[in-house]
Amino acid sequence: MTLPTATYRIQFRNGMTFDRACDLVPYLKTLGISHLYASPIFTAVSGSTHGYDVTDANEIDPVLGGRAGFERLAESLASAGMGLILDIVPNHMAASPENGWWRDVLIFGRQSAYFSHFDIDWSEPLTLPQLVQDFEGALAGGELRIALDETHGNFAFGYFETLLPLNPASYGAIADRLDDPVATRMAEAAAVTSGENFNRAMRDILFEGGDRAALQQKLNDVSADRDFMRSLHEGQHWRLTHWKTAARHLSYRRFFEVTGLVGTRVEDPPVFEDMHRLVIELVRHGKVQGLRIDHVDGLAEPKAYLDRLREAVGPDTYIVVEKILGASEVLPESWPVAGTTGYEFIAALSELFIDAGGLRILDDAYRRIAADAGDLEAGRRIAKRLMVERNFAGETNRLVSIAAGIFPEAKRDEIATALSELLITFPVYRTYGDGGPLSWQDSAVLAATASQAMALLDDRHAVDHVLKLLEGKVEGDAAHEFRIRFQQLSGPVMAKATEDTLFYRYNRLLAANEVGGEPGKAPGGPEEFHRRMAERARLQPHGLSTSATHDTKRGEDGRARLYALSEGADVFAQAVERWRDMNRPWLKDLADGAAPEPNVEWMLYQALAGIWPEDFDRGQTEELRERFTDYAVKAVREAKLRSDWTEQDAAYEEAVATYAAALVSPDNNVFLEDFERVLQPFIAAGYLNSLSQTLLKLTAPGIPDIYQGAESFDFSLVDPDNRRPVDHERLKAWLDEAGPIAKLQAAALKQRIVGIGLQLRQRHADLFSRGDYLPLKVTGARRDHILAYARVHKDDFAIIAAPRLMFGWLDPGVLFAGPEFWEDTAIAVPSPLHGLKADLLTGKTIEPGGSISVAALLGSQPVGLITPI
Repeated sequence: MTLPTATYRIQFRNGMTFDRACDLVPYLKTLGISHLYASPIFTAVSGSTHGYDVTDANEIDPVLGGRAGFERLAESLASAGMGLILDIVPNHMAASPENGWWRDVLIFGRQSAYFSHFDIDWSEPLTLPQLVQDFEGALAGGELRIALDETHGNFAFGYFETLLPLNPASYGAIADRLDDPVATRMAEAAAVTSGENFNRAMRDILFEGGDRAALQQKLNDVSADRDFMRSLHEGQHWRLTHWKTAARHLSYRRFFEVTGLVGTRVEDPPVFEDMHRLVIELVRHGKVQGLRIDHVDGLAEPKAYLDRLREAVGPDTYIVVEKILGASEVLPESWPVAGTTGYEFIAALSELFIDAGGLRILDDAYRRIAADAGDLEAGRRIAKRLMVERNFAGETNRLVSIAAGIFPEAKRDEIATALSELLITFPVYRTYGDGGPLSWQDSAVLAATASQAMALLDDRHAVDHVLKLLEGKVEGDAAHEFRIRFQQLSGPVMAKATEDTLFYRYNRLLAANEVGGEPGKAPGGPEEFHRRMAERARLQPHGLSTSATHDTKRGEDGRARLYALSEGADVFAQAVERWRDMNRPWLKDLADGAAPEPNVEWMLYQALAGIWPEDFDRGQTEELRERFTDYAVKAVREAKLRSDWTEQDAAYEEAVATYAAALVSPDNNVFLEDFERVLQPFIAAGYLNSLSQTLLKLTAPGIPDIYQGAESFDFSLVDPDNRRPVDHERLKAWLDEAGPIAKLQAAALKQRIVGIGLQLRQRHADLFSRGDYLPLKVTGARRDHILAYARVHKDDFAIIAAPRLMFGWLDPGVLFAGPEFWEDTAIAVPSPLHGLKADLLTGKTIEPGGSISVAALLGSQPVGLITPI
């Protein structure tokens, strides 16, 4: 396997095509990128902005340039000596008629060649939660009709723009109501054809002659017969339902709460082969060198899937999995992958850049404002209970039914209570038992979870029943299904409760509310960062190290700035009190209380601080206002307290958006002046945090992943804000500048550090892929303000020095503290590293010896990267 030395994530769509990516290859090569890391490129639903709603896993999306465009990109990368990593989506596909397999299932039901490709409960008709009201209401409102689908050539059940194909048995009933030769011939052919022949036959008949406009008018007339429409609907393999019923009842497994994404049964070898045919071809033909597996925890049997994939693509293909590791959790050793996509690296950074003392001050201030929302653990239980009892009620009830059938002596309500408590208490995303025994790690997780659940319940027998199922101590298909479905459910419950609910309710320090983060944990400082990196070097030295992805809650540099709020906690807390008073006129009294409430106000001031442009132009506020208000509305919907994605409170959302807009209004002069003044030291400290975390990502164990545009400063908010187009022309121009570091603006300086670090990795690949991680002792008055370590491999080494906790120590516009700040602070250098050295950022020579003066090293530059001469 040729390991990447660095990856660069490209979000295709939204204007990014293969040809545009080809234009970026020389720039990425110069920057030091070894592998372009592509978001999903396979055909997705029309207008998809992300590509995870795949409709054809074996076609490269024509919107991006199709197969020909892909080949051009692959050739451009190969000519530059670069590789390609593809993001693939084995867990789900689009539940859309644009998906040929799904469409076939809609037509033929259990007789479809693809009925087993999707995770559907065929004990009932397939539920399609697409109506904005119940079926009878939609029928009475004239919202349903029989239509000609001229794209595919068939009769369809029409609901606004959606056309759902009818099964062949319906054609005769329709033809009997019409006096139309085309409909008659279609009905006759439908009675004797099936599969792909059916689709072809219908299309041929429809387009070989006849008046299609007249036929459609006749269909419109028949559509007015409600009894016929009801009968036609009941004759399908599917049933249209109100979209809000999906949480309580759905006959197929979905991706999280997204009913438009249906789970696939990729654990079945024929399904695996069908879904991976093109991927495997691209790998075997040398077009693709690596794979990123989306949502591996959604799969029924992750290890079996990964084993099969590894066998198919061979030992030389680089594979990483999107897997969120909980506190003290490690990736299963038996998985044949290089590691994860790197969220745990972000969690390690928070240990380093959040100040423990300041966090306690922030906590006191936040609890006074937020009241009950300030209790993280109570909030976690409440959020998880909401997911179990409401958002995933259907999935939970299905598990209860399975368990009740296995243990008829147990009361159903006791099983339901036990199951709910286990899901709520579960500390990680999932365990990984399929047909065999659990690993010792998973056994320990289940034992601890069961112990906590039993302590909270009166009846322990029901917990014991469920535990036996999860441990694999009960045989049979039903027990196996329960085990698998519990494992597929615990992850979505954890993710939606934590990342998409709790992290929008508990707002103490938004920088800590990141995917894979533990915002309630006290930061451990350099010691904890060193421990985590040593563990990383041992367990997954070749996993990705990321600081921003398409799924993170904010851009990496916005997060770096917000870390500094923990240092200036008093300053920020006092400022929030002033700002709330200044903006009190923008509060609105609603029936359920003032809006926004204090907790949301606190959140908005942090979020705004994280994206505030240093060169704020009061005459150009429209883009900032739109981004910020969109975020504010999304945040309160995700919090699910006074508004929700399913039950939106328009008056409340308008009040929040109005308040948010007022914070960036050029007319809000008193507030803006105070906000800008208070923010200056946080901006300065945030810049230095950004440069430090960048250097750490480039040199710590793991393979650095650069999210598109984040080689410069990235102050984006959560998606879709973080998928905005990147100005690569500006980045190319900066890279061409050859001036000294001291004269670069901050954003270009970050890019320069990225380039220097990545080029070093390319020249010394073994040092970073196989080298040891060696913490270095720092002495002197300012030792708590710096992290130092070395990477060592044989006679090669690199020494890294990165400042931390610099709030209040930096002059405006200056990215270093000066030699007088560092006083006698020094980095102890072990004897093997005593020789003559050079700092790569400035070219200055470091004399041999047992220590490095930090004042000499960082007195006139932000970070240090030292290698032997």
